[in-house]
Amino acid sequence: MMEWLGLVSASTYAKDIDFVFDLILWITMSWLLLAEAVFFYLILRFRKKAGVPGQYITGELKSEKRWITIPHFAVLLFDIAILFFAVKVWYNVKQNLPDAPDRQTVRVVAQQWAWTFVHAGPDGKLDTPDDIIKVNEMHVEVDKLYHFQLESKDVIHSFSVPVFRLKQDIIPGRVITGWFTPIKTGSFDIQCTEICGIGHALMPGRITIETPEQHAAWVAENSTLAVASATVR
Repeated sequence: MMEWLGLVSASTYAKDIDFVFDLILWITMSWLLLAEAVFFYLILRFRKKAGVPGQYITGELKSEKRWITIPHFAVLLFDIAILFFAVKVWYNVKQNLPDAPDRQTVRVVAQQWAWTFVHAGPDGKLDTPDDIIKVNEMHVEVDKLYHFQLESKDVIHSFSVPVFRLKQDIIPGRVITGWFTPIKTGSFDIQCTEICGIGHALMPGRITIETPEQHAAWVAENSTLAVASATVR
């Protein structure tokens, strides 16, 4: 449904999150249409007719109570189904932290009103001399697992990548870890989705998802050591 609306899915778990939204949409829409159909049926079936006296219905008969009890049980079953899939997706995205031998880590530092992204350099590790530091510009490799470390310099922010269906609040004084695996190349929006001051609307970022060859070239060109070497020359 999300892709019908033109919303790109660019992470491994985006479609799982979309499924939960679609499930809720179809269930609620089906109940809406059913309820309206019954409503208009009853209006037409029991409309005023000449020679037919009005009736006072108390709702105490079993045949009358079924109009309440059966829908209640059906709604309960649908609620359980929604809860099951929602908890399953929540655990996978928020509580699970997968790992892989070639996994990369990116540090995301939020502040009023900009993003600072610290990428690993050619050595593949953070906090080493070849780290790549960019403002409002994040670069990752397609089909590779990433852990992100969220930090805030000032107030509460929220790291959101809509094409990943990712949103995670950032709390000052804490380092919050999460993960994603991008599956589609391109350049997409990064948003702060927690009002963080007067410049909140002016805090956009971009994430560029590259092929392995493109990303390797970007890392080699932008590592701190490479930039320092070029400056010296």
